Amino acid sequence: QVQLVESGGGLVQPGGSLRLSCAASGSIFSINGMGWYRQAPGKQRELVASIISGGSTNTADSVKGRFTISRDNAKNTVYLQMNSLKPEDTAVYYCHADRVVTTIGVHRGVWGQGTLVTVSS
Repeated sequence: QVQLVESGGGLVQPGGSLRLSCAASGSIFSINGMGWYRQAPGKQRELVASIISGGSTNTADSVKGRFTISRDNAKNTVYLQMNSLKPEDTAVYYCHADRVVTTIGVHRGVWGQGTLVTVSS
């Protein structure tokens, strides 16, 4: 069984910063792509940023230059550094792993439970 546990969400004022973390647990050999999605009230879930095991990243235009994704492969953890936050960044942020190889097999499309980020004065 693989679990993704997010942390670091909360309330922040516009212009502020937050750092989200997502740690994968289980008997993990490797994880291919990891990423962050978000879902605002009344909207569809959207990709924020993703990173593959080799380090290449992909970032949504709406957050480019403000958000940075990174990962620590040894810790099976992915991070999202969010700077210059705007009210429109308010959403539940979900961690995702697209392919996780464990001692019992391959797990595809694993999601975390989500962490709420609220940007408001």
